[in-house]
Amino acid sequence: MIIRTSVTDLLRNFSDYINRVVYRGERFVVVRGGKAVAELSPVPSGSRLGELPALLDSLPRLDEEDADDFARELERARRELDAEGPRDRWES
Repeated sequence: MIIRTSVTDLLRNFSDYINRVVYRGERFVVVRGGKAVAELSPVPSGSRLGELPALLDSLPRLDEEDADDFARELERARRELDAEGPRDRWES
């Protein structure tokens, strides 16, 4: 929910507004003369999707032998699960 506030009230209680943005995630539209002039909102956290290729490139790589071992382990686990037959997914 976005809350409207005046420039005057924002300036008088600036620290309180900042704390509400930081700790509660509230968003404010700042109004001057009845007209919206700015927005005060939390800065988005996390990474942008465009940064994903660089992030993936920075991850360590398995050497060929480790990759083959991992593939064999996955195949073995799949065979064991198939041998068990269907399970009740709601059962804990």
